[in-house]
Amino acid sequence: MKKNSFLGEKNGVSYLDGVIKFKGVSLNVYSYLVDGVLIDTGAQSLHKYFEAFIDSADFDQVMLTHFHEDHTGCAAYVEKTKKLPIYLNDKTIDYCSKRADYPLYRQLFWGRRKPFHAKSMPTKFFSRNATWDVIDTPGHAYDHKAFLNKESGQLFTGDLFVSERIKVALKEESIPTIIDSLERVLTYDFQDVFCSHAGLLKDGREALRRKRDNLLSIQQEVLTLQKQGNSAEVIRNKLFQKKYPITKFSGGEWDSLHIVTSIMNENSQPKPHDYIR
Repeated sequence: MKKNSFLGEKNGVSYLDGVIKFKGVSLNVYSYLVDGVLIDTGAQSLHKYFEAFIDSADFDQVMLTHFHEDHTGCAAYVEKTKKLPIYLNDKTIDYCSKRADYPLYRQLFWGRRKPFHAKSMPTKFFSRNATWDVIDTPGHAYDHKAFLNKESGQLFTGDLFVSERIKVALKEESIPTIIDSLERVLTYDFQDVFCSHAGLLKDGREALRRKRDNLLSIQQEVLTLQKQGNSAEVIRNKLFQKKYPITKFSGGEWDSLHIVTSIMNENSQPKPHDYIR
C-alpha cells in the first residue's frame, strides 16, 4: 500500500489531498481550509499527512460533512490538540463518540477512526469574514451536509458529487435521496464547487446537473424494467454488465445492485448501525 499527499491552494482555499494506492486501486480524500474553517479531517490511515496539515493550519472550528471514516478520521486529533469546536449532524454525534466498527477493508484503506466528541451542526454558521449555509444533502450518508460560503459563492459538497457517472453504490446509499439532494443544492447561488474526492470541479454547477441527469436516467430505466416484472438482479445485469473488483473486495458492500435496489425501495435509507459487523 502506497500513501502520499499533496498540498495546494485554489481560489483562496487551501487543501490537503491524501492518496492511498493498493493493487491498482487509487483512493483520495481532501481536507479544506478556508476563512478559519476546516472542512473534514481526512483519514486516520493518512494521519501523518493530515495531522501535519492540521498542526500548521489556522482555524477556529471544524465542520464535518458526514460521519464516514475518511472524513472524520483525524477529528479525535483535532479534539486532543486544538480543543476547538467540531460540528457534525446530530444524527451521528453519538455514533462517532464510540469506538469505530466497520468492515476490515475500510480499516485497511482508511484506518480506524478514534472516538471524538462533536457539537450539533447548526443550520448556518459564521466564519471570520463570511456567513455560511448548511444544506441537508443526504443520500450518500443519511447525515450528509454541504456547506455554502455566501460571501465567496464556494460550495463544499463532501461526497455528494464524487463522479458524474455512478457504477457501484455503497449498501447504505439511496439514489432517489441523492437526486433530491442534488436538486436542493442546485437551487442555491454558487460558483466554485469543491468535492471531497474530486477536488475543485470544472464548471461545478454543470457537473452537478450532469450527475443529477444521469441518475434520473438510471432511475427511469430501473423503474421501467421493474414494471416489466424484472427482479433487481436481472435489472442490475441489464444496466451494469461490467463487474468491478471493489464488489468482491468489499464483500458486496459496494455493488451495482445497490443502485437498483435503492431505487426500487424508493427513499428508504438505512442508518450506519444497520451495517456494523
